[in-house]
Amino acid sequence: MDGNIGEPAQPTWWVACLCAAWCGVCRDFLPMFTQQARAHPAMRFAWVDVEDEDETMGDIDIATFPTLLVGRGEQVLFLAPIPPLTSQFTRLLARLQTQQAPDPGVPADADALLARLRTDVLPRTLV
Repeated sequence: MDGNIGEPAQPTWWVACLCAAWCGVCRDFLPMFTQQARAHPAMRFAWVDVEDEDETMGDIDIATFPTLLVGRGEQVLFLAPIPPLTSQFTRLLARLQTQQAPDPGVPADADALLARLRTDVLPRTLV
């Protein structure tokens, strides 16, 4: 018998790097991003080329690369550029796992972007 019957399912965590193939900083960031994916097996990590997914991105304009989207369930907690530093990335993920509300400055349409990405893009761009 499953001991989890009646317990609510934990929301899925998504960590998506929104990048561009031409971006050298993004290419340099990929090994660190992949390392973080291995270090956080309970989270799903995806590498999304925003130019390949232009229609899905909608009106969200990514001006600085790499930009990180971190969502829990259907809610985006963080959507902003990050410096490609392992220590900051690790601290960011640890902080987000303990907070309930999105960071200040998360765009109003960020949850809609996550919903669009979750349906097709994120599952096929998993790291």
